[in-house]
Amino acid sequence: MEGIAQTRTEYGSGNRRWLGDLHGLNSTEGGTLNGALFPAGTFPDGLVRSGTDLGRVTASGLLGPYDNAATDGRQTCVGHLVSDQVVTATSRNDAALLNHGAVVRTYLPTGSGHDAAAEADLPGIRYRNA
Repeated sequence: MEGIAQTRTEYGSGNRRWLGDLHGLNSTEGGTLNGALFPAGTFPDGLVRSGTDLGRVTASGLLGPYDNAATDGRQTCVGHLVSDQVVTATSRNDAALLNHGAVVRTYLPTGSGHDAAAEADLPGIRYRNA
């Protein structure tokens, strides 16, 4: 059929190798990603990978990438994104966050923003190396 634009969307959970166990998946915390907070240079094609550290903007309650140097609330890590999400500058995506259980820090996605301060913000998570 000519003149009909086709798009392809892939759905999946992403690479969850970073999960140290399945315990925390039984009771994840919900939240909404603010797509405008995820810069294209850091998140190519708008893909926010499973395991990315997230912070909550105090004024809006929306989630963005954790940034220890931020001053809008995102300087406090509230959890790890459970499943891959594709965001745009205007999107609002419902998402699940892991905020307790076990995480293998070695397998967190590159550019996830993870640091020692994020670990201190999440006392319910046991971090270990592979």
